[in-house]
Amino acid sequence: MKKSFLIISLILLFVSCNEKVTSSILVSNESELNDAIKNAKPGDDIVLKNGTYKDLEIKFYGEGTEENPITLSAETAGEVFIEGVSNLEIGGKYLSVKGLFFRNGYTPTKNVIAFRTTEEKVANYCSVTNCVILDFNQLQRDKDDLWVQLFGTHNKLANCYIAGKTNGGPTVRVDLKGNQSIRNYHQIVNNHFGPRPRKGGARGETIQLGSSFTSMSPSNTTIANNLFEECNGEVEIISSKTNFNLIKNNVFYKSEGSVVTRHGNYATIDGNYFIGDGVNKQFGGIRIVNTGHWIINNYFYNIIGENFRSPLAVMNGIPKSPLNRYNQVTDVVVAYNTYVNCKSPWQFGVGTNIAQAAVLPKSEIRSARALRSVVANNIIYNKEGDKNPIIEHDKADGVKFKNNIINNQSVAFSNPERIKEAKFELTKVSDNIYIPNLTSDFDIYNGFGFDTITEDLFGNSRANSNSIGATIKGELNDPKILDKTKYGTDWYSNVVEAREPKIYTVKKASELQDKINAATNGDIIDLGFGVFTVDESLVINKTITIQSSGDGKAQIVFSGKENTPLFELNPKGKLTIKQVILEGNKSNYAFASLKENMSNHFGLAVEGCEISNFDYVLKAYKQTFSEEVTFEGTSISNCENGIELSEETNDRGDYNTEYLTIENCNFKNVKQNVIDYYRGGYDESTIGGNLLVSNSIFTNCGSDEKNKMLLNHRGIVNVNITKNVFKNNKVDYVSILWGAKNNVESENTLINSGKIKTEENLVMKLMY
Repeated sequence: MKKSFLIISLILLFVSCNEKVTSSILVSNESELNDAIKNAKPGDDIVLKNGTYKDLEIKFYGEGTEENPITLSAETAGEVFIEGVSNLEIGGKYLSVKGLFFRNGYTPTKNVIAFRTTEEKVANYCSVTNCVILDFNQLQRDKDDLWVQLFGTHNKLANCYIAGKTNGGPTVRVDLKGNQSIRNYHQIVNNHFGPRPRKGGARGETIQLGSSFTSMSPSNTTIANNLFEECNGEVEIISSKTNFNLIKNNVFYKSEGSVVTRHGNYATIDGNYFIGDGVNKQFGGIRIVNTGHWIINNYFYNIIGENFRSPLAVMNGIPKSPLNRYNQVTDVVVAYNTYVNCKSPWQFGVGTNIAQAAVLPKSEIRSARALRSVVANNIIYNKEGDKNPIIEHDKADGVKFKNNIINNQSVAFSNPERIKEAKFELTKVSDNIYIPNLTSDFDIYNGFGFDTITEDLFGNSRANSNSIGATIKGELNDPKILDKTKYGTDWYSNVVEAREPKIYTVKKASELQDKINAATNGDIIDLGFGVFTVDESLVINKTITIQSSGDGKAQIVFSGKENTPLFELNPKGKLTIKQVILEGNKSNYAFASLKENMSNHFGLAVEGCEISNFDYVLKAYKQTFSEEVTFEGTSISNCENGIELSEETNDRGDYNTEYLTIENCNFKNVKQNVIDYYRGGYDESTIGGNLLVSNSIFTNCGSDEKNKMLLNHRGIVNVNITKNVFKNNKVDYVSILWGAKNNVESENTLINSGKIKTEENLVMKLMY
């Protein structure tokens, strides 16, 4: 009897020890929160009362258990707003954060959320779930930070929505400095990484796994089942810089960049979707550097990027490369992938720069070709035949090609021994997913280790009905990869309902700013056909259109102080102005960004306007950025300076706008800085800037230009000057083009205006 009682007591004790203990503690201010954290015990749930908390620096530390974690949660998910100068640090074990919304502020440290409270007190087995970080940017874009930085081991970032980072620094980084963070087995899963705007410089990754200086360390991080939507910060969306990482079942939707094995080895990139539009060449795929990677079961659709942004970019390395440069590609497997309507999907020797040896040190020459690598069992389908499905920037003689097929619509291509021509059609699974319908069996290459590839893109077993390509034959159910309810939080959506713009009619100058203030994003300010005299800057802090109505043009005369703009472009201020006459007093500006605190981008489109008598037409200050600046059908006359986008002179690869477009314009008597657009430093982490000048006339311009050059665009990668007339401009050069990059000119007429010169290899400062 005593023995039975003892057994029953032990069972009850075991059950009670393993029961989940919970205690809810409601707090409503910083003092209560700190006390609750200080006294927290395993199983406690610290609940932040609904409301807005400004300038709140949370240090969440404690020792929970697997059965009874300590939780910090919102009273109602999405109803607790963390604003101002705020952040969150987590240190200890088994801590969980849920339901917080970071907005309208920035971190006072290097992190918005850090999985440590001190260098020694890191987080282990902790999680951040169901949270949002939105537009939580530093006031200056050159002040780098990280929105989420993972230290320690076995931590999780899950079901969060993170978007809008404009300042420098990766959105998320896994840090491996110190033994406490190596072999971390972190999970970054089921998140929605929303739009990250173009940054106009390096340091804009969405996820960075380690750094070049920890690239020899094992990380074992998993990035899975996430949606990356319009993540355009730079050329690397995910930058894997450590060993043994798994990147699986993610969707990269219209994102201007690639998944890159930048440093480190033995990454597995499995079952991901890369979706483009067949138009934008910046949407990329997978770029390979280093050793031992497996690229399997991936699907590429409408990806037409080239070089660094091609669907598959295999890079050349630097012989005996230092840690922070490019190691040779060796022992890589690219197998069972499907490419649909992708231009030149396989590119080898990407980044070779032997032709630039005259302006680069030997330690920078990428001449080491890929070795001991296999490309096998892949399928390419082209609706329109591609003469160059494989491009060799340098020889791919170290790559074995086995059992690959292509439907190239009978268009001949080089090296047919590497890909076999075959006839097959596609089966539509969804709007972006078309799977090859193979009516006959094709031989499957069984290379070393290929038996470990046990599933296809959809998770079907390859054991009994294997096939080449990303999917096996069989039932094809729509995976609904763009159903946003599958990713991110259960309470926030970035889907915006379309609405008709509201039109505000302005009858007198004193109403202008009030009407602008009353408008919301997308609305229109109608000036009619009047004259408006303005003596103070008009503040633009939203997306708005200002236009004349009817056949005539309204006129705005700006009598403001010198060095002040008629239109002050604030963060998120995106102005479109149409059919308006703008006149200054010779000492003020037509358009300018703020001099400082530009925490977000501006934008400018000028259509059918007449601009005269300003000191500057556009002045963009340092640390400001516009994704697009456009002047179309506009005349610019009698101005001291034209369009200046040249203050990013730190030679770190930064610049002031991604796209500068001048079409059908007339420049007359603009004395200097007619077009001044600068990017300095050898850097390949960005698009590199785009300048289009077409069908425009330049007359009597550049008379005060000190360097005797009319169009200044030093370091801009993509330049097209075409079908313009240059007449009586007192300069030595209209333009000096960078021949080694995408700088071209055509069909221009030069009359007493110097010449256009091509300089093949531009000498620039090394960034590394």
